[in-house]
Amino acid sequence: MAYRTVGKSVPHIEGVGKVTGTTQYVADLAVPGALWGKVLRSPVPHARVVKVDTSKARELAGVHAAISAADLPPVYVGSRMKDMPVLARERVRFVGEPVAAVAAESNEIAEQALNLIEVEYEEIPAVFDPVEAIRAGAPLVHEERSRYKNAPPVPEDVPNLQSVSVRKNGNIEEGFQRARRIFEHTFRTQLTHHGYLEPHACVVRIGEDGRVEVWATNKAPYALRDNLSEDLAIAKEKIKVHIMSVGGDFGGKASLIDVPICYFLAERSGRPVKMALEYSEELMAGAHRHPAVITLRTGVEEDGTLCAVEAKIIYSGGAYAAFKINPEVTVLGGRRLASYYRVPAIKAETYCVYTNQVPCTQTRTPGSPQVVFAMESQMDIIARELGLDRVAIRMRNLLKPGDASPMGEKWQHICVRETLKKALQASGWKRSKPGKNCGRGLALYERGTPSGRASAAITVEEDGGITILTGVPDVGPGFYTVIQQIVSETLGIGPEKVGVRFEDTDSLPYDPGTGGSKSTNTSGHAAYKAAREVREMLVGVAARTLGCKAEEVRQVNGRLTAPRSKGVSFDQIARTAVRENGGPIFHLTMYEPKEEPPVTSFAAQVAEVKVNPETGEVKVKRITTAHDSGVVLNTNTFQGQVDGGVINGMGFTLMEETPMVDGRITTLSMGDFKIPCIKDIPKLTTVLLQSPTGPVPYQGKSIAEMPNVPVAAAIANAVADAVGVRLFELPLTAEKVYWSLRKKRPLKGGG
Repeated sequence: MAYRTVGKSVPHIEGVGKVTGTTQYVADLAVPGALWGKVLRSPVPHARVVKVDTSKARELAGVHAAISAADLPPVYVGSRMKDMPVLARERVRFVGEPVAAVAAESNEIAEQALNLIEVEYEEIPAVFDPVEAIRAGAPLVHEERSRYKNAPPVPEDVPNLQSVSVRKNGNIEEGFQRARRIFEHTFRTQLTHHGYLEPHACVVRIGEDGRVEVWATNKAPYALRDNLSEDLAIAKEKIKVHIMSVGGDFGGKASLIDVPICYFLAERSGRPVKMALEYSEELMAGAHRHPAVITLRTGVEEDGTLCAVEAKIIYSGGAYAAFKINPEVTVLGGRRLASYYRVPAIKAETYCVYTNQVPCTQTRTPGSPQVVFAMESQMDIIARELGLDRVAIRMRNLLKPGDASPMGEKWQHICVRETLKKALQASGWKRSKPGKNCGRGLALYERGTPSGRASAAITVEEDGGITILTGVPDVGPGFYTVIQQIVSETLGIGPEKVGVRFEDTDSLPYDPGTGGSKSTNTSGHAAYKAAREVREMLVGVAARTLGCKAEEVRQVNGRLTAPRSKGVSFDQIARTAVRENGGPIFHLTMYEPKEEPPVTSFAAQVAEVKVNPETGEVKVKRITTAHDSGVVLNTNTFQGQVDGGVINGMGFTLMEETPMVDGRITTLSMGDFKIPCIKDIPKLTTVLLQSPTGPVPYQGKSIAEMPNVPVAAAIANAVADAVGVRLFELPLTAEKVYWSLRKKRPLKGGG
């Protein structure tokens, strides 16, 4: 169906504010009377805290508060599992953990005050590797884990577990008995930061009546409010979180971070307090992506047909589980293990493990880049060992319409084969051969579109102007523009007549925030529902005006018409409705789906690389991405998500890493922590399979967490194709390729 607004490349509604510098972020706020807050962080990875003396800091002129755990109630915070003290109590568990904090008249005075705080540590053995952490006799990161609120049950004989999740379907033993060949390989991925441009920042102001106001770089303001209420024992009604623009997220800005510290500094000083992290603090103490150790055991028949897949996935969760928002306090990558293949028997064991490193949180498609890197790399290994074509082995095993997924889901509109064919055709897979030391690799992924409850409101003005009120912070993907298009399309008016605003957590009943590729399917549905209800009300006004039945009214080119009538403009009807109402019409609605629609989405990628065998340098020449996209609501925004996701995946694959030495992160600046720049970007090609099959308004599907996932496997497979070495550990640095070439590591290796 052709739409007036949906499907068009409408410019971002928030774009002007960003390019002109008028968009305000938390660090830009000038709250009257605000003090500067700073945090003293642990320099050691694991130690008993013998003494914290803040007396000299308190005596410094300009300091209004200096606090340690001894000054606070025994509060433990967390998005789900409450295992992290606001300030370290008795023990520090990672380098960068907050130990003390100050609030002062200036940032400079606050820095001076930190230098006056005396802390005595008694270091104790630490554990950094997640595999070592769950072995008997490993140093315990938490000795009384079970006392933490919302701690999920775990086996008592395994040390240092944050959580355990087992997902399985079919008879795994029978599957392996039927297999003619069994392949087992181990893959590793690295600790890495999200790489957003804006560091964490927050402001807390406590009124004389005890009402708390918060401004924070947080993508889920309502969850922030609810967690603060629960953790600090403050009535929810006494907390207002102001919704702010967020300068990048990628999953990293959903937890409390330092907001509770800011609160206690404001409480003790009697003044508003503002905190803004330096980027060195972000890389040291901001939540990271989980490193993973993934052991895959796959059984196949001689022709490559999959019989069974078993995975043991060990994620290093860091010193605390507090930053995880998942109810299971785990990482969900295992639930999509081989999810686009026909696998009669499957088992995915996922362990999230305490280690003495910075805590980890969800990162763009939590856990999936790690798992897909392993699965799709192993598919290439199996094909080579069996002498099969890499495409053919996948085509033999990919889901067909009517098939159940490995975990038993029944999806409609399965088109993974067509998606792969599109990617192969667009990449020239068969038309041309790579040159010397050049190679191609391919990989696939599947992900659905999550849903949930949300609210939205629409205001109708007398001049026909429409304003959408949403609770979603802007984190960059263009959500405001998409809901502008949805409401514009629904009401039959131009997008220039539709504005979007956001306020605070008092303005709407609830919003889940952005993240999980769900915004358009939650908050977008709420806006769509509000628009439909407003349209129904305006149609009633039009019917009275035109002297016809409501069901006879039609929307045609911005006018409401009826049989044998020229109709009236939307503006005229809006004016009449507003006057009848006695002022602007404010319509609030709640959206809560009864069930998830049985649809998912597929992606296929082809990477082409050139490897310098003398240095090991990997140069990505081209990446082709095909997406089963439903209906694309905004072509410009959609393409931006695809390109951004591919580049994000390239960084994870080739360079991004926060390595530790004795528990200390060694990349404490963006110059050391490398992300792709313009010279790293290859030719990017996108092809789409559009069809009206998606669950979001106007049949769209999610995209944000699709294109970044297959990249690592596609590039690793291309490197193996180019120079014959298989790398089992990310990132695929030149050094690793170089030494693998020198050692002539066989392709069947793998830990």
